[in-house]
Amino acid sequence: MAGEGFVAPHVDYAGLAPVIALTVGLVVILMSGVFGPTKRWAPGLAVLTLAATAGLLLWHWDDNISLVSGALRVDDLAISISLIAILSAFTTILLSVRERAADEAGHGEYYALLIGSVLGMVLLAEAENLVTFFVALETLSIPLYILCATNLRREGSLESGLKYLIVGSLGSATLLYGMAFIYGSTGSTGFAGIAHGIEANGMLHDPLLLIGIAMAAVGLAFKTSIAPFHQWTPDVYQGAPTPITSFMAVATKAAAFAVFVRFFVVALGPETADWQMGLAILAAISIVVGNVGALGQSSLKRMLGYSGVAQAGYMLGGLVVASEKGISSLIFYLAIYLFMNLAAFAVIVARERETPWGDDIRGVRGLGAERPALAWPLTISMLALAGLPATAGFIGKLYLIEALVEGNYLWLAIFIVGGTMISLGYYLRVIAAMWMTGDETATAPGAKPAIAGASPEADPVDPRAGTRWYLVGPAILAAAVTVFFGVIPQPLVEFATHAGASLF
Repeated sequence: MAGEGFVAPHVDYAGLAPVIALTVGLVVILMSGVFGPTKRWAPGLAVLTLAATAGLLLWHWDDNISLVSGALRVDDLAISISLIAILSAFTTILLSVRERAADEAGHGEYYALLIGSVLGMVLLAEAENLVTFFVALETLSIPLYILCATNLRREGSLESGLKYLIVGSLGSATLLYGMAFIYGSTGSTGFAGIAHGIEANGMLHDPLLLIGIAMAAVGLAFKTSIAPFHQWTPDVYQGAPTPITSFMAVATKAAAFAVFVRFFVVALGPETADWQMGLAILAAISIVVGNVGALGQSSLKRMLGYSGVAQAGYMLGGLVVASEKGISSLIFYLAIYLFMNLAAFAVIVARERETPWGDDIRGVRGLGAERPALAWPLTISMLALAGLPATAGFIGKLYLIEALVEGNYLWLAIFIVGGTMISLGYYLRVIAAMWMTGDETATAPGAKPAIAGASPEADPVDPRAGTRWYLVGPAILAAAVTVFFGVIPQPLVEFATHAGASLF
């Protein structure tokens, strides 16, 4: 009989369950708009999808499963990064309550795009093949291009989406060309196959492979906001709706660093010494450019954009040493980076909706006297991002510096220390604005923002009446977690160490 010799491939549905849950949730949220308005229950469906996915991921904790003929791998590294992305998406849903961008784009479409981007992040964290790597990266990126432009009445939002699309496409094209060169020189798209090809033929003697690795590194540097490939970051961060900016600042960076680690440690592992110095130089440039660029910013979102460039340089140091401790320190820093940023962005969203100053630093002047419940989370966030003691940011930087010193990169550790000193110039300026100046922000009840760059939100509130719980709650909780892991870091250190060990 025809087809008698055909053997159906084995599909591990249990291993693919998190991906299936996200896909089903995305479709349900998108199609639900056919049956009526989605404003009330689209966020609930998105939260349910994220919760189900997180549960299915935790179900596979301590597993090491190869899926789809080796194209994906579910291990503790992939699970930990996926959980960071999911938690970031959950907080984005909270910050998006009464968000004008969601109203204008349509709640079903807005939350479906958010879940679609999370799907790409989960796939990217699990990717062990050049094809799935690229497909996952585009699945992550395309929804974000649209989400950045969802505030249709703001010129800055449309500009943000267009800039991200153009620069992101350039980065993707560069990455794809690099992948083609790597495949041509090694004859494999799988990371293990690439490693075997490099081990057999060497790397320094193959110009085709070197060009491919360089182009792939540039493409990944675009996605992780590493200087000098960071030019899009401040403009996109400032123009995008603030809840989406908070999501991009953490989740995109976490997923991109996950595949950065897999690609360089697994695929290029046999020739580690040949690429370490190149990444170390990129890390040093990113630390300097990010911190110096942030010094002159009055927009808090632009400042955090430049800060993110510097923070990406710190994180890249964990990859540079290519050791178990280095990867563990990177995962630890990504986890605390989520909470440090969430506290800051929740306060920015609140002040955008209460004052006429948008994300300008004037929006937080006098906040200590007017609204301590918002001032303290932002203060803790700034101190943690600066890496001061008694915060998780201090422990994270200490962990990275220790890994660099042990990996014989003392000079890069010194760059981290120097970058931290420079960063005090802009982080402490925000704290001074909150606690050392008078209130210049109050507006009449129901007043609309009246200056360029402000966010015309649909939730005007009287500053004297208190801010909504869905903004104050996440800010206070994130700040509390940041302090907790600064004082008692061991549980998170053990989590990161366990996740980092799964790669080796």
